[in-house]
Amino acid sequence: MQFSESWLRTLVDPKMTSDELSHLLTMSGLEVEEVEPVAPPFTNVVVAKVVEVAKHPNADRLNVCQVDAGTGTLLNIVCGAPNVRPGMKVPCAMAGAKLPPGEDGKPFEIKVGKLRGVESQGMLCSARELKLSEDHGGLLDLPEDAPVGQNFRDYYQLNDLKFTIKLTPNKADCLSVLGVAREVSALTGTPLKAPASKAVAVNTDEKLPVKVSAPDLCGRFSGRVIRGLNAKAPTPDWMKRRLERSGQRPISALVDISNYVMLELGRPSHVFDLDKIHGGLDIRWGKPGETIKLLNGNTIEVDSWVGVIADDKEIESLAGIMGGDSTAVSLETTNIYLEAAFWWPQAIQGRARRYNFSTDAAHRFERGVDYATTVEHIERITALIVEICGGKDTVVGPVDDHV
Repeated sequence: MQFSESWLRTLVDPKMTSDELSHLLTMSGLEVEEVEPVAPPFTNVVVAKVVEVAKHPNADRLNVCQVDAGTGTLLNIVCGAPNVRPGMKVPCAMAGAKLPPGEDGKPFEIKVGKLRGVESQGMLCSARELKLSEDHGGLLDLPEDAPVGQNFRDYYQLNDLKFTIKLTPNKADCLSVLGVAREVSALTGTPLKAPASKAVAVNTDEKLPVKVSAPDLCGRFSGRVIRGLNAKAPTPDWMKRRLERSGQRPISALVDISNYVMLELGRPSHVFDLDKIHGGLDIRWGKPGETIKLLNGNTIEVDSWVGVIADDKEIESLAGIMGGDSTAVSLETTNIYLEAAFWWPQAIQGRARRYNFSTDAAHRFERGVDYATTVEHIERITALIVEICGGKDTVVGPVDDHV
């Protein structure tokens, strides 16, 4: 289980240092295997705004930018990034800045100099240049409300630490940031501030027909129809940072929100493209000869030992393990079916390993996830989806709970 210290401290913030917190967790049975910085050291990088962009007179692929870095005067900076544009907020390395080491292992110092005959008074930075990710497609594009002139390390919370803890099988309740926070609260007496969301108003009575044919597979199945979403909406930077610092790669807003709540509360969920579901859903055991193409690209054959979620035409998901490709959400998705369930641990154990892969969902479900909170977690995911991807035409159905 990996998470950032700053995320944990939003839920419980004991008056102790990082080292003391690490020692406390280890002594309580949550062995801390590693504590590492979320970013390498660098200095004198600030939030800046690109005011003007003009073509470099002597180079086709370079631009000359006028940049407001909060100094009171505009800086002249030569930039070759393809995504630079007037009005964008970016990290700016000022003259004298020392950036993370390059391939030669030496820190990279920014100096005032000339590029093709034009003076450059700093450098606009990509995430890769700051060693925040391997993304080198262009400058790191910051939100519009990023404060010009603020130290970028402070703005991006780069003085944060990543904790990696080793959990024994009986501590599945700590496979979430909330679970770890509960432990810290109990050990220190520090108040716990659990994540909370206001329930989104229901404005349609639409439900997707669902039948639980195998109660020995699924003890509780909750779902909700949501229509009129914008799947192209960007995942907020704060959420992407928490995902990345937990070892997750941001993909798209709908997928990211589901993964985020799994890390936050410990419950895996699934988001189906509603328009790709044929009829209703049936939660049942598989049948010999049935196949499904999974989200990882593998096509596998199931049998009566493996649980599935099927519609009127085909299998759409491996129960508690991985969704299917045929109902996967995409950037074109507008209508979804959101699912959160309780799968009996003995019905999940060993199934993913049979197909020679593992998933975060299977890891949690085979150890046991709280059956009592499916509706609460549906509400939490709904609130985030509507906040990030919703609009005036968004329609939210009631939670359909099958116990």
